[in-house]
Order: sequence, then structure tokens, then C-alpha cells
Amino acid sequence: MGPRDLLLDILENGTLQAVFQPIMDLRAGQLIGYEGLIRGPSDSPLHAPIKLLTTAEQFGLSARLESLCAATVLDWFIKRALPGRLFLNVSPLGLLEGCLKTDAVQARLTREDFPRDRIVFEITESSPKMALAPVVEAVMALRAQGFQIALDDLGEGFSSLRLWSELQPDYVKIDKHFVHGIHQDPTKLQFIRSIQQIAENGGARLIAEGIENRAEFQVIKDMGICFGQGYFIGHPLDRPAHSPSQEVLECMASAQICVYPHTRKIDARKNQSRKLLIEAPSVSPDAMSEEVLNVLQAHPKLHALPVVKDGVPVGLINRGMLIDRFSRVYTRELYGRKPCAMFMDSAPLIVDIKTSVAELSQLVVNKGKSNFADGYIFTDRRRYMGVGSSFDLMQEITRMQIQAARYANPLTLLPGNVPISEHTERLLENKQAFCACYADLDHFKPFNDVYGYRKGDEVIQMTANLLSVHCDPDMDFVGHIGGDDFFILFQSTDWEQRCRKTLDAFDSNLARMLSAQILADGGYVAEDRRGNMEFHSFPALSIGVVQVAPGRFAGHHEVAAAATEVKKMAKRTPGSSLYVDKRSSAPGREQPRVAA
Repeated sequence: MGPRDLLLDILENGTLQAVFQPIMDLRAGQLIGYEGLIRGPSDSPLHAPIKLLTTAEQFGLSARLESLCAATVLDWFIKRALPGRLFLNVSPLGLLEGCLKTDAVQARLTREDFPRDRIVFEITESSPKMALAPVVEAVMALRAQGFQIALDDLGEGFSSLRLWSELQPDYVKIDKHFVHGIHQDPTKLQFIRSIQQIAENGGARLIAEGIENRAEFQVIKDMGICFGQGYFIGHPLDRPAHSPSQEVLECMASAQICVYPHTRKIDARKNQSRKLLIEAPSVSPDAMSEEVLNVLQAHPKLHALPVVKDGVPVGLINRGMLIDRFSRVYTRELYGRKPCAMFMDSAPLIVDIKTSVAELSQLVVNKGKSNFADGYIFTDRRRYMGVGSSFDLMQEITRMQIQAARYANPLTLLPGNVPISEHTERLLENKQAFCACYADLDHFKPFNDVYGYRKGDEVIQMTANLLSVHCDPDMDFVGHIGGDDFFILFQSTDWEQRCRKTLDAFDSNLARMLSAQILADGGYVAEDRRGNMEFHSFPALSIGVVQVAPGRFAGHHEVAAAATEVKKMAKRTPGSSLYVDKRSSAPGREQPRVAA
């Protein structure tokens, strides 16, 4: 049998199979429901869902397949008495072609023993050429019947942002691309933070898809994302579990917080938004609407068209809105010869080309999410220059944050003072014990003066590397305050052992950088600033440790001040040394003591 006959056989005999992947509440630690997924018969060449869907599209059978998919998922979900909500995929095309209106689907959607508020329709990405107005109308009809709505795979394209604005879904699913490797990728972290802000303003709940390991789970949970889905939480199964696995529950119960990939806020006020300028054609308010449509069709990447009179912008025409209007019956005949001003937004966001990225970002937020897809118009001395995209703005802010994060300290690339303070605050808010360590190089300045800054930089880089190597990257945070000062935040229970190994490694590595004579003498003789010969000990590493118990400190400033005082105590001991504050307890319940 060929692909078409195989598919027709499946459609006529209803031999699809359903599997269900759990979706978890990352705050309560419970499953809230399942996404229903489809497979072809296990012994069929069309078993894989992608093969099934592409074959249906190839032979014009997508609507029939979607209808059978919906009926099968509903039937299997009800028969298995799975708890919580059912997330049911439906495409915009399937909606418009009535895939949910068949007798088989309606019989299941209208069952009295299966409340409609337990069904969440996941709207998948639409075609760029598809008019959104009919889709929005169909979705609103579902919502009016008591069903909930989710937007699937946010981040796959710009149209998904417009769908979000138009549909105002109950749930928004973040595409797995942005979740995969998030514990190592500050760009993805910042992108999801941006999405979080939009969701908070719009009242949508986020679901992070594609969580595949403990590290990704921990970051998503610590960020405050409401819900999660992925192989780490549960694989798609015919008969899925009704509760999370023991490994997932242990991760939920862990008192530790994750260490975010290096991120740091920057001063976006100094960064002009000129780089976001898109040179775009404009039309006059008197131009016929049909002409505007032709201009948009000639520029497929243009999201909006400015309306300009005598060189001054007076309005903005949204591409999607105009195409939606002209896709309706008789619209072209009725309005094609009318002035385009009747379709324009007469109060668009207009900004000067010298506006900073930070100011522009605030203006876009103040304008409201309904105008997010419209973007903004750039002017120079009130004269039209071009347009800008809100999506490009979001990308630029993310890029700036990542660039600053990478160069938090240009020598060691370790995060600096702001991320140190932010991570300290996260630990304090977590209300669990941790250790704050201040590490400082003794006798470093004369060494730097005598041997030169290159050798001094080598010592600083070596110190940064040793501190990082002897920390657990999933739990412990290493920051570079500046110069020869470092700050370490330990959640590891064996923090004292890690500190001691660092001190031993420092002495061993430094010895290889010095001559045998200096090592034998314990230092070297060099001129001081007054021209007198003076003996200097070679550099040593001092670490002062503050054991932070819950409630002991009100904020990061107090932790830093306490660590600074303890560091001074460590520096009183000759050579590399560890001094532990005795006034508190820390992870591991080790006895605090002074150690050389």
C-alpha cells in the first residue's frame, strides 16, 4: 500500500494511538494534567507523528486526520480516567475546516461526566499567509463554550507573538529550544525572563516545554515559571503515572537554588535605539487602500506601513490587520478605492532616533501589549526616518545583557558585583544555610610591581580558575569583585574541604611560577616607593568564611560586610589560610575553626 492508502486505512478504521505526557505545577509539585499526543499504528510506516501529519497534508486529508486525532485523544483520556486537564492540539487550519465539529468529536466534548473546563485547546503556529481574524473568532467561540486556550511553541516565529496578543490565552507554552541547555545559556535565560514579564502583564500562565534533565528543571523552577513539561518530568506514555517520579519530587524538595549562567544588568540608557531602524516605504493618508495592500505584498517582511504627510508620520497600518480585512468577502470591492487613513492607527508610538534602548523599551511597555505587534516609527527632528520592530527591540535588550554578562570581569570573565549581590539575595530569600567566602591575595601589590602586570594577571587568572574548579558549578557561585578580591557562595556541604583543596592547589601552582631561591627564602627583596630595599613575602591566598544561617542577615550588604571582616582575620595568619566565623552554622554542620 502507498502512503495515501495507508492513511485512508487509518482514517476509515480509526487505528490511531494516543499517548499522554504529564504537565507539572512547579510550585506545588503536582501534576495538573497531560498533553495528548498521537501516534500511527505501531506496525505502520506512518507510526511517527511527523510522517502522519506530512502525509495528510500532502494528500489534502489534514482536517480528517485532525478530527480523528481529537476524538482518539479524548476517548483514550476518558477511558484511562486520567486526572487533571487534557491539553489537546488543534491547528488554526483544522479549526477553520471544522475538525472539532464532527459527530465523533462533539460526542466526547459534550459528555456530562467530563467538564469542559478540563479541556485546554493548544493552538499551534499558524501559516504566515493565514488571516488571523477567522482564527481568533473560532478560538473565542471555544472559550465561550467553557474551554480553556493555550498557545503552543511560543518563540518559533513573530506570528506567535501576535497570536498571543490577539487570543489572550490562559496558557502559553515556551518552545523547547529556549529550555534546552538553559542552565548554560544566558541568552535563553534572558529571553524567557522577557517572556515572563509579558505573561505577568497579560495574565497568562507559562508552561516550559522540553525539560530534559535536573539542571534545566532547577533553573526553570527557580525562575518562577508556573508549569513544566518534558522527559525529566515524564515521557509520553499510553498509561502515564498520576504523580511525579521520586527523582522529580526530590528535586522539588531540595533546599538548594541553582546558579544561573552569568548574567548582569547593564546601563541601556547609553545605548541608542538607532540600530533598530528599518528603512521602510511610506504612504500618504490619501493613498488608496488597494495601493497599500500592494506595497505590503511587495515587502513581505514589513510588519507595518507608516502613513506620512509632508514628511511627518501621522499613522501606522498594521500588516496583519489590513490583510485580515481584505481577506473578507467584498472588502476589496467596498474599500479598495477608499483612502487608507480609515485603516490606520492615528496614535502610533513615534520615537526620536536618539531615544535610548531603555527608554524605548519602557515606551513600548506603556503602549500596551495590544500594540506590541505594531512596533514604532522612528523620526529625526520630527521627520520620518523608518520603522522598528518590538521583536527586534526584545532581541537587542537580550543581546546587550548577554554582552555585559560575558565581560562582567574582562580578565577572568567571572560575574562581578551586581550578580554577586543578586545571587546572595536569592540565597537569603531561600531561607537555607549557606557559606559566604571572601578570598583575597596577600602581598599581591609588591609582587605585581616587581614582576609586572602580566605575571600579576597570571596569578589572578590562576586564582579564579582554582576557585571555580573546586566549586560545584550547579550549587556554588564564584564571583570576581575586582583586582585580587573574589567572593564565593557555597551551598555544598563539603565547603571546608573545597576551600582547603583550593589553598593547597594555589600554593602548589604558585611555587611553579617562582624561582627556587625565592621559595627557599620565603620571599624576595625589592625597592619600596621610597627607594629603600624591603623584604616581601610571596603571594598567599586568604579565605574568610561567614556561615549564614536563615534570618541572620537582612540583605546582601550585611553579608558582604561580615565577610569582609572575617577576611581580615584570615589575613592575619601568615601564608595561605582559612578563617571560619564561629558565630553561626552552615551547610554540612562542620565545626567552625581557624585553620592555616
